[in-house]
Amino acid sequence: MSSNNKWTIENIPNMSGKVVIITGANSGIGFEASRALALHGATVIMACRNLEKGQIAVQQILEQQPSGQVILERLDLADLSSVQDFAAKFLAQVDRLDILINNAGVMATPYRKTTDGFELQFGTNHLGHFKLTALLIDRLQNTPNSRVVTVSSNAHLLGRINFDDLNADKSYQKWLAYGQSKLANVLFGYELQRRSARDGRNPISVVAHPGYAATNLQHTTSFFSFLNPLMAQSPQMGALPILYAATSPEIQGGEYIGPDGFLGQHGYPHKATSSRSSHDQNTAEHLWKVSEQLTATPFNLQ
Repeated sequence: MSSNNKWTIENIPNMSGKVVIITGANSGIGFEASRALALHGATVIMACRNLEKGQIAVQQILEQQPSGQVILERLDLADLSSVQDFAAKFLAQVDRLDILINNAGVMATPYRKTTDGFELQFGTNHLGHFKLTALLIDRLQNTPNSRVVTVSSNAHLLGRINFDDLNADKSYQKWLAYGQSKLANVLFGYELQRRSARDGRNPISVVAHPGYAATNLQHTTSFFSFLNPLMAQSPQMGALPILYAATSPEIQGGEYIGPDGFLGQHGYPHKATSSRSSHDQNTAEHLWKVSEQLTATPFNLQ
């Protein structure tokens, strides 16, 4: 895609017959991605923690696209048994998976733990998606031209993986914990691509970030609630890098997609650059092994 061409949802190809799972699909970027893909013919499985909010989101999409194939399912990434239940139900009912968009997340929360005892941001943003992808990998491998898109953030630039205190039992700083979880997302996305390539099979793995988009994530901080009306781009614009990563025929595995504007905060999708630490393969491999252990879920990959 040349720099003169601004990619929009109008560039999404016909998605008829494609099956897409989007986590955190009831609001913000996840909702906008769900709507755009449903409008282009995909069967969209909206995986949401809150079914009441999810049902409202489904109705909003169907009002715009009455023939849309939109399915609501419960998924709480902060509870690994919920991830297991969601995957088991999907695998029993659907025989293909073209695109998995690991989008859901929490940001800068007070110190809390998941149902399984993990620090909330690391457990939700990384471990929940790691287990979900592991459970669905066979279906992805057996679907031609499948993709996994993992949604990170510019906050990964602040992150480092503290293997000695992943659950922040010794010390907790909410923004550093968020940065760690978002760096884990990039490391996971890149390592999944390397392992898929060695395995010689689908899916390709792509990482994307929305820039600074106004979503429910910022509601946890009064600072961002103040800044959003002044500086944030819309959720529709924030969803574009994710949609580009999920659907563009130009995408290659291992790419990092984000907005093309100043500091990657605003604009249209382009190939961006992630942090130096996100390319550390030793860290990625160790994180992979630790994640398999913590989730008790081995990946069916090399």
